[in-house]
Amino acid sequence: MTYDATLSVQLYSVRDDLAPAALEVTLTRLRDMGFTHVEPYDILGYTDALADAIATTGLRTDTAHSNVVALDIDEIIAAAKRLGITTIIVPWVAPESIAERSGVEILAARINDASRYAKPHGIRIGYHNHDFEFSQHIDGTSAYELMVELLDPDVILELDTYWASVGGADVFELLPRLRDRVRFLHVKNEPPDAGDPPLLGVDITGRMAEILDLSSDFVERPVVEIVVDDGDVFPVLARNAAFFLDQVRA
Repeated sequence: MTYDATLSVQLYSVRDDLAPAALEVTLTRLRDMGFTHVEPYDILGYTDALADAIATTGLRTDTAHSNVVALDIDEIIAAAKRLGITTIIVPWVAPESIAERSGVEILAARINDASRYAKPHGIRIGYHNHDFEFSQHIDGTSAYELMVELLDPDVILELDTYWASVGGADVFELLPRLRDRVRFLHVKNEPPDAGDPPLLGVDITGRMAEILDLSSDFVERPVVEIVVDDGDVFPVLARNAAFFLDQVRA
């Protein structure tokens, strides 16, 4: 593999442990698991506290989720510069907003505008998928495929491998085809929970090593995201950190 042995974690995984008083302790626990980077999902609400905690723990953050098509882009850019973030990723849009071609066209145009605006500031714009981009089809093409066609080449993709599979994608076919666009992966190495939605696409359970190997020469970094609604997420994160660090160091 050609990964640089770095590993990020999406901070939504520890969303219940990010109060200002707990922030440094939480980030220290993540660092001690082996994570080198964190991916915030809110850079406007606690910018200074997050910057201080990152500096204290020695972690880095170069990607963040923030909705540049709905929030003030100047505020987002200012916060990104404060935190050292160079890639801002649109994390979610309402599924109904891209159920028709006109909605996809509007979204792509807004993302393109944001990308052109942010580029002189040294910031890339990207898009993170869920399942509905793949399960919603327009004239026989998924909303995701249509959107990728409409996005400027400078707009990067953060492919959530789990949600893409839920939506009906074949991740093993998708990754090499979109190698010029995909720069980050959301990953987890966990069996499905009883309440998880069925995978409409190719089952990726237990195949994370294959996915990383397939994408190692064009993906910059995997990002672990674990959503636990009931229970302690930290042991699960530690288990995933150990697994993925073994892969990127191989």
